[in-house]
Amino acid sequence: MMEAPKQQDTSYTQPNILDEWFVPKKANKDDAEAVVRPSVSYWKDAWHRLLKNKLAMLGLVCLVLLVLMAAFGPIIAPDSAKTTVLQNQNQPPSFEHWFGTDELGRDVFTRTWEGARISLFVGVMAALIDFIIGVTYGGIAGYKGGRTDHYMMRFVEILYGLPYLLVVILISVVLEPGLFSIIIALSITGWVGMARMVRGQVLQIKNYEFVLASQTFGTKTSRIIRKNLLPNTMGPIIVQMTLTVPSAIFAEAFLSFLGIGIQPPYASWGSMANDALPVILSGDWWRLFFPAFFISLTMFSFNVLGDGLQDALDPKLRR
Repeated sequence: MMEAPKQQDTSYTQPNILDEWFVPKKANKDDAEAVVRPSVSYWKDAWHRLLKNKLAMLGLVCLVLLVLMAAFGPIIAPDSAKTTVLQNQNQPPSFEHWFGTDELGRDVFTRTWEGARISLFVGVMAALIDFIIGVTYGGIAGYKGGRTDHYMMRFVEILYGLPYLLVVILISVVLEPGLFSIIIALSITGWVGMARMVRGQVLQIKNYEFVLASQTFGTKTSRIIRKNLLPNTMGPIIVQMTLTVPSAIFAEAFLSFLGIGIQPPYASWGSMANDALPVILSGDWWRLFFPAFFISLTMFSFNVLGDGLQDALDPKLRR
């Protein structure tokens, strides 16, 4: 007898979702590394990205070398910056005088690094004063808002409309020329840009949830600004400070070049350039070249480092 053909089973069986959940999947290498890799903090991640910026690292290395030479250059120099030997006046660079001598026979190498101390000190002090005044003023204006912010920023706009170098020159003329008067002159209106930047950052951050929670629990205003707002604006503040230092150094060099800055017997890069200008046509090129070169190198290093920090501290670029 012939066997009856088997009927095909046409019934539909719904797949079990749990079976799909428990089916072993092929491990993804990227997912595994993401789980194993520890989380990187904001500052460590920014430092790693800064290391990848070769131009910014070149600027950082140059600044470190300049600071070291400003600290130890006059110590390792063979002659003193104030020692005058008229028999050695206007000598070109040699093994005895590495950067040559000036019209009084003083060693230009020693005076260059003595001037570096003053120029870098003026730049750093101007940046610190701008940081203290600008961050405090801008933080209060941005956090308070309303009428307080309105009146405070109108005052800032008045100062911002004044010509910066003109104000610095007038203050330097009124005060007795010297290091203290230069720092005061640079700080009169130099903090305005920092205050405007900090205000804009605070206006944005003060509406975040963690700030609103602190306000709800009755935290003092000073503590909210110090603990919640300022740490989240440190990135732009650091970038602004790196751009303030070269501006202050250039302003000090400009004032000393005009003769209303650092006075003899002290030296700065600007005063050295001013002393060398009358004799540049006589062939004594080294007297102007070295101070001008180090002014340019310092400004270049701070600018490229500031650009690198701006990219490294940008939260949008963090992965």
